[in-house]
Amino acid sequence: MAKKSNFPDIIFIGQPNCGKSTLFNAIAGLKAKTSNFPGTTVQHTHSEVNIKGEVVNIIDLPGTYSLNPSDPAEKVALTHLFLEKPDLIINVVDASVLGRSLELTLELIELEYPMIVALNMVDLAERKGVEIDIEKLARTLGVPVVPTIASHGRGIKEMLDAALGTLEEGRSAARIKWSRDVEEKIEELEKQLPESFPIVANKRFTAVKMIEAGKLLFDKMLKDINPPLKMVLDKVRNDLQTMHNAPAYEVIAAERHHLALKNFEECCSVRRGKRIGFLEKVDSIIMHRLLGYLILLAVFLGFFFIIFKIGGPLEELLSGPLENLRHSLSIGLGEGVIYHLADGLLQGIGGGVAIVLPYFIPLLFLMSFLEDVGYLARAGFLMDTFMHKIGLHGKSVSPFILGFGCNVPAVVSTRILESRRDRIITSLLIPFIPCSARTTIILALVAFHLGPLWALGFYVFNILLLAVLGRVITFFFKIPSPGLILEIPSLKMPSLKNMMKKTYFQLKSFINFAWPILIAGSVVLGLFQYLNFDRFINIILSPLVEKGLGLPRELGVTLVFGFLRKELSLIMMSDALGVSIQSLMTMISKEQIIVFTVFVSFFIPCLSTVAILWKEIGRKVAFISMALNTGVAVIVSLLVRLILRK
Repeated sequence: MAKKSNFPDIIFIGQPNCGKSTLFNAIAGLKAKTSNFPGTTVQHTHSEVNIKGEVVNIIDLPGTYSLNPSDPAEKVALTHLFLEKPDLIINVVDASVLGRSLELTLELIELEYPMIVALNMVDLAERKGVEIDIEKLARTLGVPVVPTIASHGRGIKEMLDAALGTLEEGRSAARIKWSRDVEEKIEELEKQLPESFPIVANKRFTAVKMIEAGKLLFDKMLKDINPPLKMVLDKVRNDLQTMHNAPAYEVIAAERHHLALKNFEECCSVRRGKRIGFLEKVDSIIMHRLLGYLILLAVFLGFFFIIFKIGGPLEELLSGPLENLRHSLSIGLGEGVIYHLADGLLQGIGGGVAIVLPYFIPLLFLMSFLEDVGYLARAGFLMDTFMHKIGLHGKSVSPFILGFGCNVPAVVSTRILESRRDRIITSLLIPFIPCSARTTIILALVAFHLGPLWALGFYVFNILLLAVLGRVITFFFKIPSPGLILEIPSLKMPSLKNMMKKTYFQLKSFINFAWPILIAGSVVLGLFQYLNFDRFINIILSPLVEKGLGLPRELGVTLVFGFLRKELSLIMMSDALGVSIQSLMTMISKEQIIVFTVFVSFFIPCLSTVAILWKEIGRKVAFISMALNTGVAVIVSLLVRLILRK
């Protein structure tokens, strides 16, 4: 979590897909910052905002269904929630599924922290025929309840007013009582907690979690329990199990579930006989067992068509001035070391502007659209069966799709996967997906010289290879995938403002992390060219390049420096052979173009991807990824060459 500031801390917490981040972004705007929790790769968003002259520090925690999470990211976030007591909790609740959402609300009330409830998506609840008595719900829960529609910015002012009022009063949430027999057992354990015992929030909450969570959340705490207290805890659990004929943790969960539904029934009414709405009809078609897959295929074909229709002309438009500037540099600076360093710097900056961003920005925007409209979750559900064939589940689809734009944010997005096993496997497969840079190579070489059908065939082969590799990699993991527990959010019209903010934040992350590496790599490349290191590299690699792959020796250096930036292989290919990309067929054959493209596409991930793998998954996985990609590139390229020679 962010360093504790002098300003009051307000934490946004809620279940996934409740609109929490949309609500947070509407308040924080572009001032929001993303940081890791100390000592982890788990991120949270935070910002200091001025509300009616009062500066507060607002923090957006990862979504969670309960305070007993199994997801490591949720564990880290909630550990900080417990250790660094916030001044106020804003619990964002999806009004359209209020009965289920109130279970987390009741858990948060048990903390007895100052708290308000932001009842979000009330418009969606109304469309479903759910009428909520806001005042009665607030009296029942004992905390302020404010209706909001985050996507349209409605109710935000009222929510902030309620937040400031609760902060000024310092009023904590009132304790909610359960069944008498359960309360008696909680009090029995609560009385036995010594003053020296590590209390979380309050003694009652600690006692409840000891009964309910066991070793799931309070590992360290349970190790420190003294034998007499351990005996009391075991007795309480056994008594609850005997009285209710169910494990103690199920008894606690059933109490909370019963109370949540009771509150829902008392404060809400549901209109019966409502006609199926337009969105429900659309949803039934999208999720159809046959039509759903045809729509999925059409969506992603349209997805890439739009990206390349936007990115292609933009790349061409921006590349022209860049080449003119490089030509002017060569005339003005000559061929000395200053020119090579300046040219490397220009290519690093220009490569991001002219090659990456034209494809990356529309991809991020469209991904944001598919996510906000609710389609990505449906795509994951539809693809779950196929993903299980390679040992993963449908949630891995989103990182794979993002990988077509850039592998760096794709690796980062594996945080949505609950198990480390799935994160590792997905992260190892992502570098085999042709990103925008490698797609540029495929289009410029295969599609331009051999035809679009060859390029399409290359993508089909790429997907098949991904499936085979996934199956091979999962063979080494004894633990199977935990399976897909995926909430399907309601279809809704996305907010253009929110999509633009999401695109901005992800683009900002790329610019801050990947682009500096790309620029530094280009400068180093310029220095190598000045020192003629490329000749030595060609000689060293000639056994593989000439004898193995059947390519001209001069292309050796292009393979190596593709590690810095994949599109450099294309740029350097032209320089190494002394001809333009359009005239390549005068120097090399069709078979050599195919072998070169295959090798470059599957060869070692670029420096930015390796760096993010190291940061997100660990050093060992980063090295395994480098070795796996290199090995696959060599084997597949040799096989392709042998097949083409026949």
